Amino acid sequence: MSETTHTTTTVITGGALRLADWGVMRAKGEEAAKFLHGQLTQDIALQTPEQARLAGYCSAKGRLLATLLAVKNTSDELLLVLPAELLAPTLKRLSMFVLRARCKLSDASADWAMWGLAGPAASAWLGAAAPAEVWGVARVGEALVVKLPDALEAVARYALLQPTQAPAPALPALVEADWQWLEVQAGLAWVRGATVEQFVPQMINLELLGGVNFQKGCYPGQEVVARSQYRGTVKRRTLMFAAEGAAQAVVGQELFHSADPAQPAGLVAAVAQREGRTLLLAEVKLAALEGGSLHLGSAEGPVLFPRTLPYSVGEPQ
Repeated sequence: MSETTHTTTTVITGGALRLADWGVMRAKGEEAAKFLHGQLTQDIALQTPEQARLAGYCSAKGRLLATLLAVKNTSDELLLVLPAELLAPTLKRLSMFVLRARCKLSDASADWAMWGLAGPAASAWLGAAAPAEVWGVARVGEALVVKLPDALEAVARYALLQPTQAPAPALPALVEADWQWLEVQAGLAWVRGATVEQFVPQMINLELLGGVNFQKGCYPGQEVVARSQYRGTVKRRTLMFAAEGAAQAVVGQELFHSADPAQPAGLVAAVAQREGRTLLLAEVKLAALEGGSLHLGSAEGPVLFPRTLPYSVGEPQ
């Protein structure tokens, strides 16, 4: 499958957007980090206040129940940011395993607001406070700023976590479609309600984005995740595609290959639509890229054209 050229779209100059569809979970207590370390794919025990952690929460079969961003607010409190639709089930499931650990989990969405900042305007507004490294954290007053992976063409992105009563960032309003476009261009697909338990971490490139630590101790599904990595059994990856025309793509929608129209060849993990164009991240069988064409929804659906990710998807590392 050949890659087609991009058509021109309006440049995203940047700004700020309140991410109202995101929620915040609080883990508080002297054993909060230790407890989360034993539940998530990342090293939370050694996490410092200057580091955020992209992490996955897996079932015993290694399938992702959620992906989240862990930020250390104080020495005994971590904030876990994730799509609001998954907050309640994730909180409920994690709470089942707290047992005697000195850790209390709660929904902190009423206390903390999540903002997406992007582009030159955001970098200029943050100034010297902007974290330089991806997943780096800076504290600005009571707010926490996390450097997110850049979109294509090095468009900077940040997550701003601040108390809900704090004023909005003094930045131009960023359109939701623009933020979603940049999110997809960054190659970062978050687990959503429609994709719960559909992927092992490598299927959505979580380890390539710094979301899996293969040296840490056990967590639910760890053996499956490690086996996929070291035995080279990752046969599916998430790639970026542009859909033909203004296709109506949704997360969880199946992809089909022209040579095998009866069997799904992949699953949509993230979607962005802007200026009549559709861009998406989809988990696909790598074998489906060797010839023929991929289609959205059915073998007669819109054709999908490969796009270049901002990072390399090669052999498992």
